[in-house]
Amino acid sequence: MTIQRTSAQENHSANAPNLGDANSNNHKSGRWLWFWVGMSGIAMVSATAGALLAVSLTSTPLMQASLSPDEAAVFDSDRIAGNGLRFSELTRPVNILIMGMSVLPPDVRTPPAEAKKLGYLPQVNSFDGLADVMLLVRFDPEHKKVNMLSIPRDTRTEIDGHGTKKINSTNVIGGPALTAKTVSNLLDGVGIDRYIRINVLGVGKLVDALGGVTVYVPKDMKYQDDSQHLYINLKKGKRHLNGDQALQLLRFRHDENGDIGRIQRQQMVMRALMDQSLNPATVTQLPKVLNVVKEHIDTNLTLEELLALVGFGVRTNRSDMQMLMVPGRFSQKGEFNVSYWIPDKQRINSMMAQHFDVQTDSMPNVVDPASLRVAIQNSTGSDNANLRPLIRALQRSGYTNVYVAKSWGEPLEVTHIVAQQGDGNSAESIRSTIGFGEVRVESTGNLGSDISIQIGKDWLQKREILENPVQP
Repeated sequence: MTIQRTSAQENHSANAPNLGDANSNNHKSGRWLWFWVGMSGIAMVSATAGALLAVSLTSTPLMQASLSPDEAAVFDSDRIAGNGLRFSELTRPVNILIMGMSVLPPDVRTPPAEAKKLGYLPQVNSFDGLADVMLLVRFDPEHKKVNMLSIPRDTRTEIDGHGTKKINSTNVIGGPALTAKTVSNLLDGVGIDRYIRINVLGVGKLVDALGGVTVYVPKDMKYQDDSQHLYINLKKGKRHLNGDQALQLLRFRHDENGDIGRIQRQQMVMRALMDQSLNPATVTQLPKVLNVVKEHIDTNLTLEELLALVGFGVRTNRSDMQMLMVPGRFSQKGEFNVSYWIPDKQRINSMMAQHFDVQTDSMPNVVDPASLRVAIQNSTGSDNANLRPLIRALQRSGYTNVYVAKSWGEPLEVTHIVAQQGDGNSAESIRSTIGFGEVRVESTGNLGSDISIQIGKDWLQKREILENPVQP
C-alpha cells in the first residue's frame, strides 16, 4: 500500500526543522543504504552476466567425452539453474561426481609420440585412466549446505558386469557413466546429476590461477620417483604453496595411512582453497580460471550451471561446508590378494540418510555417548598428562571410550571437534559438554574414532574450570 503525505503534513515538517532533522537524516541515510544495496545487487548480477558472456565467448565447450544416449541417461537431465535473471541461481539440490585423473602413457591407447623419447613416464592430458581422486559433492540450496564425500580409490565394490574390483578402475572400464552407476550402488542408490573429470595437469594450473593456497604441511614430506619424474620435497609448517607444491602435498601417500592419509590432506587443501578463494571476486575471475584449465576438464555441466554452483558456493557459510569420507576399514593382511578399503554398509546407510537425503527404512538412532570412540589429539605441545581433567570431564558425562591419539601436527588456537564419521550432532553434544571448541564435519581426525578432539590453545583457558568444577 502506498502512503501519501498531505500538504498539511508537509507544511508541518517544513515548520519544525529542529524536531525532524535527526529523523530526516536517518531517512536519508536509510535511502542511501538501500540505494547502495540495490546497486550492489545489480552490480553482482551484471558481473555474473558479464562473466557468463566472457566465458561463452572465450571458452571451448567443457564437454570432452562423447556419451551414448544410454550413458547420458545415467545422469539427471533436469535443469539445476534458473531462467532469465535467475540463471546464476541454483534451484534444487544437486549431486556432482568429481574425478581426479592421473594418466600415464601406458594408460591410453595412443600415447603421445614425444613420451617415448623422454625416457620416463610423463603425465598425459587424458581422461581414460584410473580415477585417483573421487568425490561426491552435494550442493543443497534448501539447507544452504555443501557436503563433500571422499571415496577412497581402493574401495572394494561390485562393478556391474565386471565383478568385484577397486572402485577407481570403473573409469577405465566404462568411463563416467559406469563410475556414476557404481558410486550410486555403493552409496544406497543416491542420484547423480552431473560429473566432472579433471586431469592432474589441470589441478596445478587451477591452484596457480587462484593465487596459490596457504596450508599447514603436517610433516616433512620427501619422495622421489624417477620413472615419473615425481619429486616431492615439502617442509613441515604453514606454507603458501604454488600449483606444483600443492600437487606434491596432494599426491604424497607414503606414510602409515597410505591413500586415506592422502584423502585427509586433500580435505585440508580443499578447505583452505574454499576459505581463501570463494568470494564474489571468484565469479568475475571465472573466465580467466576456465581459460587456464579448460583443456584439462571434461564435464556435462553447462557453463550456466557451473556459474550457479560457484555462485552458491560463494554464498554458503564455511561452517556449512562439510567433508566426509566413505566409512570403512583397511583390509587385513591375507584377507584378499590385494589391499582394499572395506566399506561399512551400516555407517554408509546412516551417512547418506543424514547428509545426502537418501531415504532409508531404518529410523535414526539416538547415539549413546558410551558407544562413541572419542580420540584426543594434542596440538599445544604440552604434556599429555595435562589432558586428564578433560578426559575425566568426558567420562563423567558418559563418554567412557576416550583415548589419547597421536598429536595433531598443526598448532591450533581454537580446538577442533571433528566429526570423523560425519555425526555432527554427537560432535555438537561433546562441544556442549566441554564448553569450548568449534565443530567440524570432516575426516581429518583419528581414523579409529567417531569424534576427534584436536586440542587448541583455548583448552589452556578452560583447564582450570574443568579441574575445579562448581559443585551444585
